[in-house]
Amino acid sequence: MTDYIEPQTVHAVTTTAREERKIIFASSLGTVFEWYDFFLYGALAAVISKQFFAGVNDTTAFIFALMAFAAGFLVRPFGALVFGRLGDMIGRKYTFLVTIVLMGVSTFAVGLLPTYASIGIAAPVILIVLRMLQGLALGGEYGGAATYVAEHAPANKRGHHTGWIQSTATLGLLLSLLVVAACRYISGDQFETWGWRLPFLLSIVLLGISTWIRMSLHESPAFTKMKAEGKTSKAPIRESFGSWANLKIVLTALFSINAGQAVTFYTAQFYVMFFLTQMLKLDAAQANNLMIISVLIGAPFFVFFGWLSDRIGRKPILMTGLLLATLCYFPLFKALSQYANPQIAQASQQAPITVLADPATCTFQFDPVGKARFDSPCDKVKTLLVKAGVPYSSQAAEAGSPVVVTVGQTRLEGYDEPALRGAITAAGYPTKAEPAQVNQPMVVGIIVALILIATMTYGPLAAVMVELFPTRIRYTSMSLPYHIGNGWFGGFLPTVSFALVVYTGDIYYGLWYPILVTAVSLVVGLIALKETRHVDLDKA
Repeated sequence: MTDYIEPQTVHAVTTTAREERKIIFASSLGTVFEWYDFFLYGALAAVISKQFFAGVNDTTAFIFALMAFAAGFLVRPFGALVFGRLGDMIGRKYTFLVTIVLMGVSTFAVGLLPTYASIGIAAPVILIVLRMLQGLALGGEYGGAATYVAEHAPANKRGHHTGWIQSTATLGLLLSLLVVAACRYISGDQFETWGWRLPFLLSIVLLGISTWIRMSLHESPAFTKMKAEGKTSKAPIRESFGSWANLKIVLTALFSINAGQAVTFYTAQFYVMFFLTQMLKLDAAQANNLMIISVLIGAPFFVFFGWLSDRIGRKPILMTGLLLATLCYFPLFKALSQYANPQIAQASQQAPITVLADPATCTFQFDPVGKARFDSPCDKVKTLLVKAGVPYSSQAAEAGSPVVVTVGQTRLEGYDEPALRGAITAAGYPTKAEPAQVNQPMVVGIIVALILIATMTYGPLAAVMVELFPTRIRYTSMSLPYHIGNGWFGGFLPTVSFALVVYTGDIYYGLWYPILVTAVSLVVGLIALKETRHVDLDKA
């Protein structure tokens, strides 16, 4: 890192406590609105699968909707490169003004988009394009907001101040859930017809508010001073990734904290929602309300762990969160099944279901273009079980053997839909979770535990990322590993995990993906990540 700026005390002189609060509020509010826009799709994935991916079976439609959701994550690293470069060359403020306008307009357009029934294949194609524009915008937003706040913060409050930026993702999710709940109430039984559009259309109001607020902000003092001295980077991408010294830090940041943090966040905020509604068959409105309560309880801990990292260091908190995720996901999700839908848990213990079939007759049931036909008895059996939300295990039989399904002590040979449905019902498997039997306090407690793990890995993250890189290339250098971690490792979690569950029949099998990622990040972090709490940004 190059030593060319005066000591950190410059911030104490140029930024008053009132200005600090305004900077945190304005940056955080705009970022909340961006996350709101981005997360609406996730909150409405089940509805969107019906509106834009008609013509395929329900399971494939939902997986394809999740893939479209993931498309926004796929392009986030490219947004990080484009807007990170601009942020390091022309400034933080103007760059994240552009990102918020791009996000708001793209989200508003989703609310106006005709469905598959109206314009056919063009509908999902345009939807994916809009998702990718959202991803590009978010790729530039986070790095700008985190860098801007950190460069204004006193050295001993950097974790605390950037913790507010970290909380914005959860607050954006909370806002999206609240707005969706309100729109469900307003539109009633017409929600899936036209009411789902209202949350997207509302984004134009949020865009106006956040743009007006951000227009009043000033450029960060660290960037202003560097620009006045003529020391801004002329090629931030080349400096960030063309130098092994800096590239090594980028790779360490990606594999030690960003990948692991990403899967803890998306496990707690999204996968748990899919698990409740798709695997445990909770009513969508009830699951939405339980998530809202859990997020309200857990959100302040992003700021708390950011503050705590100013006292005891960033690394201990980050590593503890990764360790807890690796060790606790299986027991937490098994407990969630027990309390959210005890009938499924009880039935699967008393009458486990096994599908015994020739592997050559069973296919991986994923058909993004809707042309494949899953006509074998094995495929039909597994399709029925998945749609019913019934867990099962698969066993290989000899070649040419007919498919055999055992439901407890009942043995069924071949595909006999009425008999199979009757056996499932007789074994006590419910068609949906009974709202009265859901232990809501325990479900909330488990979701809060998942959120707390995420806050430990996410709360101190912005401070660490800002402290790892020099001012002249900070926006670019920190944005790329963050968005590869969150966009690729985290963003694809719901899609990959859900597809694994469908393939295996084991409702917990999808957890292997986040557990393996957090385990790798924990090992790499313990070995390669250094403590950054005392880094002086003005000497970076």
